[in-house]
Amino acid sequence: MRPNWFRRLCLLGALLALGVVVLGAWVRLSHAGLGCPDWPGCYGHLTVGDAVENAVAANAAHPERPLEADKAIKEMVHRYFASTLGLLIVLAAVLALRNRRDPAQPVRLPAVLVLLVVFQGLLGMWTVTLLLKPLIVSAHLVGGLTTMSLLWWLSFDVRPGGRPVAERGLRTWAVVGLVALALQIMLGGWVSSNYSALACPDFPTCQASYWPDMDFSDAFVLWRGLGIDYEGGVLDHPARVAIHFTHRIGAVVAAFVLGYVSWLAKRTGQSRAVRAAGAIVGAVLVAQLVVGPLMVVKTFPLSLATAHNAVAALLLLSVVALTRFLFVPRRAT
Repeated sequence: MRPNWFRRLCLLGALLALGVVVLGAWVRLSHAGLGCPDWPGCYGHLTVGDAVENAVAANAAHPERPLEADKAIKEMVHRYFASTLGLLIVLAAVLALRNRRDPAQPVRLPAVLVLLVVFQGLLGMWTVTLLLKPLIVSAHLVGGLTTMSLLWWLSFDVRPGGRPVAERGLRTWAVVGLVALALQIMLGGWVSSNYSALACPDFPTCQASYWPDMDFSDAFVLWRGLGIDYEGGVLDHPARVAIHFTHRIGAVVAAFVLGYVSWLAKRTGQSRAVRAAGAIVGAVLVAQLVVGPLMVVKTFPLSLATAHNAVAALLLLSVVALTRFLFVPRRAT
């Protein structure tokens, strides 16, 4: 297969991964993460329909979590899409291996993606079997976004050539922006997995204060043992406030860094691709700065909360594209 077809396959994978990430957010935010308390099936069946038809047996097998068809459907749809993505990644890796003699064909990164998607499957299983443990849920989110980003990178990075055209300062700031965004996304995952979104129901204040009562000592404990059901969260209110407030501080820092990266790329970018990517970063950043506070003001409706996750993923894609254009410019044809 020619590299151009490989690039298209990776682009399709990146778009599918974006859909899987958004679906995962929708499942998590609608409290359907344990809609199927077993894995890989749902109450011992491969389809929700079969589980519903055998509801008595399903409820007897899991008396602690009776079957709720609407939640089970959400969870299984997410699993079906994730499984399709996994098969697509394996196909891309096989095609890359077959085309390995072409110097423009990446081989190692597709192999890494196969390992990553296998690990993602394990994280998905542990998310269920470990009862929504925040560390696992957050890692699953980060893994999904990493998979999406690598596929997006591969959709470009098949014909590298020449030297980076951007100034060293812009490249450095792009990396800083990518790191800042990654850390902020991790904080967002921690907010969601610890059910801390509602801890600050007002904006720009939190609990009607610019420095509310917070418990940082308990807010970022990564491991709390096994056998704990984390659905609905287990932290006290001050710890949840600390998590939410930290996410807000991170949002301010990330916004300033990415805003500067966008401005710098548009001002000093030496190629049209860099300047365009910088403009897109700025536009998506503005959208996120609107959606985030609006979500709080509107009391966290599911639609806006899901959109907040989706826009974060789009912002990540735009920053990854900018970084790609800066470090691996496309060879002129």
